[in-house]
Amino acid sequence: MNCKILHECRGRIRVHVQKPRLTMAEADLLEERLRSVPGVTRAVVYDRTGDAVIVFQCGREQVVTALASFTFEAAPQSGPESSGRALNRQYQEKLVGMVLARCVQKLYFPAPLRAAWTVFRSLRFLLRGVRCLLRRKLEVEVLDALSIGVSIVRGDFSTAASVMFLLRLSELLEEWTRKKSVGDLARSLSLNVDRVWLRTGGTEVLTPIGQVRPGDEVCVRTGNVVPLDGRVVSGEASVNQASLTGESVPVLKSAGAVLYAGTVVEEGECVLRVEQQSGSGRYDQIVTMIEASEKLKSTTESRALSLADRLVPYSLLGTAVTYLLTRNATRAISILMVDYSCALKLSMPLAVLSAMRECGAHHITVKGGRFLEAAARADTVVFDKTGTLTHATPTVAKIVPFGKWTEKDVLQVAACLEEHYPHSMANAVVKAARERGVTHDEMHSEVEYVVAHGISSRINGRKTVIGSQHFVFEDEGCAVPEGGQAAFDALPAELSHLYLAVGGELAGVICVADPLREEAAQTLRQLRELGVSKLVMMTGDNERTAAAIAKQVGVDQYFAEVLPEDKARFVKEEKAAGRTVVMIGDGINDSPALSEADVGVAISGGAAIAREIADVTIAADDLRELVLLRRIAMALQRRTSWNYRFVIGFNSALIALGALGVLPPATSALLHNLSTLGISVRSMTDLLGQE
Repeated sequence: MNCKILHECRGRIRVHVQKPRLTMAEADLLEERLRSVPGVTRAVVYDRTGDAVIVFQCGREQVVTALASFTFEAAPQSGPESSGRALNRQYQEKLVGMVLARCVQKLYFPAPLRAAWTVFRSLRFLLRGVRCLLRRKLEVEVLDALSIGVSIVRGDFSTAASVMFLLRLSELLEEWTRKKSVGDLARSLSLNVDRVWLRTGGTEVLTPIGQVRPGDEVCVRTGNVVPLDGRVVSGEASVNQASLTGESVPVLKSAGAVLYAGTVVEEGECVLRVEQQSGSGRYDQIVTMIEASEKLKSTTESRALSLADRLVPYSLLGTAVTYLLTRNATRAISILMVDYSCALKLSMPLAVLSAMRECGAHHITVKGGRFLEAAARADTVVFDKTGTLTHATPTVAKIVPFGKWTEKDVLQVAACLEEHYPHSMANAVVKAARERGVTHDEMHSEVEYVVAHGISSRINGRKTVIGSQHFVFEDEGCAVPEGGQAAFDALPAELSHLYLAVGGELAGVICVADPLREEAAQTLRQLRELGVSKLVMMTGDNERTAAAIAKQVGVDQYFAEVLPEDKARFVKEEKAAGRTVVMIGDGINDSPALSEADVGVAISGGAAIAREIADVTIAADDLRELVLLRRIAMALQRRTSWNYRFVIGFNSALIALGALGVLPPATSALLHNLSTLGISVRSMTDLLGQE
């Protein structure tokens, strides 16, 4: 692509695309390409001017190469599902048109025509007020209709026109800001699946999702997110689709059933025939979910919205009392010009949406405002160990074979079983096989994933299990082969163990080193400084390993060799004791506790079902995002409280000044709407920057 460098400084470059006209779709494609360049932290493409601004931390050559190698013809045919560019263009044009129309009316329309136009435009507001009264409600629409109607009756068409213009302007900006906030949030929640298991010719091939087409068949298994809309062609699976349909109970899906992108397979496996290509439908589904979701509303926000409607009758009463005492219609109308509803109903949701957007900028996905409120007041934080307090990518440190098995054989079978299951220990086994050049073609059948225990299958007609010591030896009744007890007793206690048994006999033990996250101890210390009084660690590992990790990170309490139901039970007991609980985990076995907690936090690199059930998702590479989440949540609480006090105080002052005759109606309306816009804009600013 030909482009010209307009300006350049260290870490930032502005270029102009040498193209007669840049469409919005082309701008989206170029912006997406630039953002995908490693080291580029920010990229914005302006379709009107054809300019692109790139902020980067990598070498300048990488950016220049990316620009030079990009061509619109070779780019994918479909860009981002919704970039927000079209929405902004639509509302920018509406805003400019509204302001220009107002200027033309005031400058060029004769007085009689302006009056007639004002009466015509007032009908919409008057009908709103009448409909509100017919529903037996006294809300802000009644105040608007009264103020406009009284002004017209008095012949004050200028005031009525000004009030309607400000109301329409406020409505437009409210609609724009809300849709933009919802769009930003929807993009952060949109499905992010890079590769899928594509079934071709009886085998499964790991394929980029962009290459999947309608009619292709994709395999999904326990813990996997359904990547695309389609129908089940074989197999059975229990699917959690609460994120899209609101159903709390998993739904059994068999041949012919419809599967929706973004839902999660809780148990079983099936083959899906794709009906909708990647990039279609998911964004709109999430937007609908967000707009309908009560989860967006925090308790503080709901209280403020309820108060806004309750104050309307008092505004009407104040208007009537003012007129009775002063016999001055202008003073009475000044009170009608001011209401608490607009500012409260706009600023509070925007503050919540903005906080969720800011979390997204820090790689924290929050699914509702009430979870931020719970995170702000949380006093108990429960951590899973593996993949949470420890690194999400543990490594195989040692393989101990038993009987006639070799290290290679043990690793080959283990990798074959583990490759389909999203857990950090499973990933470690698959990675070790790849690094050692051990191939592990499909050789098993009848795979069954036993949550928190392991995997059961059959290889060459012999039952094969891999998992925890409890699962292999107690649940499955396997035994250590003759002559192997000494090696079994000598297994390093400081490492985590995966036990592989074939035909009822131990074949090998894979010892996994699970190093502690460098930031874990600091994160827990900072959470204490932010008011968290109880920090707990729960793990399925043995007592010795758990005690060592607990001492290093400094938790108040730890539990070893726990099952999923034990974690969920502990969370439930803490909530029953009146504490607000945050649970952090990454695996399928953490899902019950994540669901039970006031705020369930999943690690983005963990199991899909954990991310789906969780209320918050943080990036896999930095536990300090928990501290950011807490700080943003606490800052949101302070902002909503400040908004509440400002709206009540400022609007009460306007009402008082209007009643005293200091402010005329048009000025009251102007100041009221300006304050509403001002507090709304402030509500959309970043919270951490104002701490």
